[in-house]
Amino acid sequence: MIHPAAKFQFERAIHEYARWLAVAEDDRSAAPAWWWSPALAARESREPMPHDWSHMLGLPNGATYADAAQIFLRALADQTSLPWPEEFPRRYRAPAAMEADRT
Repeated sequence: MIHPAAKFQFERAIHEYARWLAVAEDDRSAAPAWWWSPALAARESREPMPHDWSHMLGLPNGATYADAAQIFLRALADQTSLPWPEEFPRRYRAPAAMEADRT
């Protein structure tokens, strides 16, 4: 059984993941490191998640917290850099005027 505080953090991560996934891949920031904690807390839980959470993650009804944790861990696995919180969920792009000054 997952502790209520861990469920709260997990729910926040699910909503952030949905926002992040809605951004085109070329514009998407790196997955935020703060997803590690909820994912690790749930990685062995076979407790079923609420259906709407499963849907937001693209998982079938009856998916467990462990199933969802794997999504977060895969999103973080190959990263070499992390976004600053103000960059999430999009990559930072310099304003056009700054780009023009560099050329």
